[in-house]
Amino acid sequence: MKNRIWFITGISSGLGKAIAQTVIEQGDFVIGTFRNQAQTDAFNNENQNKAFALTLDITIPEEINNAFQIIKDKFERIDVLVNNAGLGFAGAIEETSNEETRQVFEANFFGTLQVTQMALPIFRKQKSGHIIQISSHGGFKAFQGFGIYNASKFAVEGFSEALAQEVTPLGIKVTLVEPGPFRTNFAGKSFRQAETIIADYNETAGVFRERIKAVDGKQEGDPTKAAKAIFDITNLENPPLRLPLGKIAIISLTTKLESVKNDIENFKEIAENAIF
Repeated sequence: MKNRIWFITGISSGLGKAIAQTVIEQGDFVIGTFRNQAQTDAFNNENQNKAFALTLDITIPEEINNAFQIIKDKFERIDVLVNNAGLGFAGAIEETSNEETRQVFEANFFGTLQVTQMALPIFRKQKSGHIIQISSHGGFKAFQGFGIYNASKFAVEGFSEALAQEVTPLGIKVTLVEPGPFRTNFAGKSFRQAETIIADYNETAGVFRERIKAVDGKQEGDPTKAAKAIFDITNLENPPLRLPLGKIAIISLTTKLESVKNDIENFKEIAENAIF
């Protein structure tokens, strides 16, 4: 299908920017979001007739409502939704405050959920559409020092996996993209850390924090290649529910699957005996 309309949240940098550029290059139309009005204006000036930007903070429900009203009035349809906007966060579970946890979930879960919910009536009316949730290999396997971020992405994976079952009969597709480390600003200026540091966690969560800093700018993943992979799966009749990206992502998912399989096999008798 040519000249599709994509709605992509968070296109100022990183994977979101790469996806938007790829979509425009491929001849489809982009509706993208920035949190900064100056960036929105600059993008619109540079991409007239090829794309349209909105200023949107996905942690503010009223702004999401307003964005969708503009989309419905101006474009009437969306063919592909990419929920990309979010934030990274590191800290041991005990180190992380309730306020920090809520900030992560407002961006990574609640904002994503609301955008998805507001796109669904459009997709149902069309009897078509593809929802791309930018998750993470950390949305499938947890890592020490990354637990709150993991939890937010696990939550996205949980509702999206159920959503896929609900909307498949309606002609709507859902894909969870699970990138490993990619060379974006994720580990740089846009990455947040718990304000509290507890020395007892220096050898676990602390090691993770230092590793995140060390790999910034050296990650294996190429955002442009990831964007092309994401674009390509939207052309498939039967796209995957999950799309891990990068060698590290494959290792993470495989390790988790093997761990679960081992626990089931080793404790199967206990599990099976816990019934009437």
